[in-house]
Amino acid sequence: MSVKQPSMTMMGNLFIISAPSGTGKTSLVKLLLQTDTNLRLSISYTSRPARTQELNGSDYYFVSREIFKQMLEKNEFLESAEVYGNFYGTSRKWINETATSGRDILLEIDSQGAQQVRHIFPNAISIFVLPPSPEVLEERLRDRNQDSTEVIARRILAARHEISYVDEYDYVIINESLDRASKDLACIVCTERLRMKKQLECHHDLVMRFR
Repeated sequence: MSVKQPSMTMMGNLFIISAPSGTGKTSLVKLLLQTDTNLRLSISYTSRPARTQELNGSDYYFVSREIFKQMLEKNEFLESAEVYGNFYGTSRKWINETATSGRDILLEIDSQGAQQVRHIFPNAISIFVLPPSPEVLEERLRDRNQDSTEVIARRILAARHEISYVDEYDYVIINESLDRASKDLACIVCTERLRMKKQLECHHDLVMRFR
């Protein structure tokens, strides 16, 4: 007797990952997606212009402020926020369709967006990435050569505000070493998939064969 595959209506896990700018969150996400084929990264919409080497539909969906506001009025976003004068939002339709397909979702959003998502999906698993120190964070921001001194100072202040929400998260990763931090992130994802409730959902028929 063969074991049935999980139902397509089974809800996938919803992982939220947040961190101050310059912490290495994007690098961690890319490494995780390279090795985990069951994870789907939510691509946010934004009204800001694309940076060098950023691709529409891969890094963000780049839209005008007018289109973003229209989407906001139509309630098309699961969460949205304004950051440094630019709008960012997560597609409600995409999240619902992907979650009900049984795929796990990774949301790379700030603490403000994370609060909005947890209000709608209280079972979401939230992960916060911390830099090893304020000094290291500032050094990483300067080494990127993307921002002026004024912008870097503003990002440091924003980081202090972002980190004030750390106790609302389920897990915390200290990104001192990218290799170590990426392994920690992968372990969190694996741990959540092995929880009793999730395993019984995935392997109900197998368990029933032994009863």
